[in-house]
Amino acid sequence: MTIPTRWWKSSHSGSGDGDSCVEIAELDTRIAVRDSKHPAHGPLTFSAPAFSALVAALKIHPAGPGGAPGPGE
Repeated sequence: MTIPTRWWKSSHSGSGDGDSCVEIAELDTRIAVRDSKHPAHGPLTFSAPAFSALVAALKIHPAGPGGAPGPGE
């Protein structure tokens, strides 16, 4: 696996130090996702279609604090 050199944080990472989010990086053929609090734990990687499906699902069913279902869930 190619090691990502540039990571992007979510624009929804919150106030403060902004470490309560995930970061993404583009690889040659995959998208890497890692926990910004524990970047050394290694990323998960997804194909572009799988990553798009994940993002679409999270938009429909967002998680609340601590991974709990969001409002109205």
